Amino acid sequence: MQIFRGFRHPGVAPACALTIGNFDGVHRGHQAMLALLQTEARHRGLPSCVMTFEPHPRDYFAGVTRQPELAPARIATLRDKLSELQACGVDQVVVLPFDARLAGQSPQQFIDEVLVDGLGARYVLVGDDFRFGAKRAGDYAMLDAAGQARGFDVARMNAYEVRGLRVSSTAVREALAEGRMDDAQALLGRPYAISGHVVHGRKLGRALGASRPGRDDGFRTLNLRFKHWKPAASGIFAVLVHGLTEPPPGRPKAAGAPGGDGEDTSVPSVGAYGRPLPGVANLGVRPSLDANDVNGGRVLLETHCLEWPAGLGAEGAYGKLVRVELLHKLHDELRYTSLEALTAGIAKDRDDARAFFASRAADSHAQTRRQTTRDRI
Repeated sequence: MQIFRGFRHPGVAPACALTIGNFDGVHRGHQAMLALLQTEARHRGLPSCVMTFEPHPRDYFAGVTRQPELAPARIATLRDKLSELQACGVDQVVVLPFDARLAGQSPQQFIDEVLVDGLGARYVLVGDDFRFGAKRAGDYAMLDAAGQARGFDVARMNAYEVRGLRVSSTAVREALAEGRMDDAQALLGRPYAISGHVVHGRKLGRALGASRPGRDDGFRTLNLRFKHWKPAASGIFAVLVHGLTEPPPGRPKAAGAPGGDGEDTSVPSVGAYGRPLPGVANLGVRPSLDANDVNGGRVLLETHCLEWPAGLGAEGAYGKLVRVELLHKLHDELRYTSLEALTAGIAKDRDDARAFFASRAADSHAQTRRQTTRDRI
């Protein structure tokens, strides 16, 4: 999959089958739309193209109006969005910077300058609530009329439903905010996950819960930081960590320039991560710690692995690109009054995560036995 920031690049395809949207989360509704786009692209002999925006338009307007509360909680980082688009088989992604110029474009300018002259769209697929142009003045009827005048086909996809509920990024955000991880997984079609490069923190976890003074085998954590990120989920979770063990033979490793801001576009191939490791994670602002610590008071995903690969060593995780699946929410973030209370709280979270995975394994084993019995009958 080719990724372009803006469309003024020689590598951008001269013509394409296009869909447009924020695609936050790339949920099952998005996936159905992308499958239709792929079909139409193949039928026309065109590459499939997704045009998306960074920042999210609502982030931009929240900044302009100085109303940060209007910014949406983000389901995915840009890298995770691109990774999911790649998994859906998209040929090309154009990330448009949403700025004053784009926000001020009239619907007709957007059609002429971006869709026709910029991307050479021959087919445009949009959602049933699609609006575009300054003040969201453009709608499907205007786009359809422009297509007839400028020679490109326009189609609209109706809402996608799961369990009788409309699938949307808003529904995913609500499920994540309420800790309904099974519902989020049903809407996404996969466990909710966050990826990023492991960065250095205060290394406080090594001292907390150490087996003996001076040992660094306490609650070692993998720290993922995010640039200007308001997460859709927060709290303490039982998780699976991908990326610390070697991938199967013949598959490439997850790679990318070590960073930590979550904004680079290095996208690992499907299957690039090795065996997942169980863990417990804190996603949030760590209210028990000083907001002026090395992490600058920003949102951090801190993950403690219940197993640590023997060959990795104490420093071997730094710079690695890992993906953390948030499977089950244990509780919201808590404020502890002392390091001793924090240590006890982390230990309980670790034990609760172990209990979750033990119960999950037992349920899986029981289900396998029931299936074996049915097969014999």
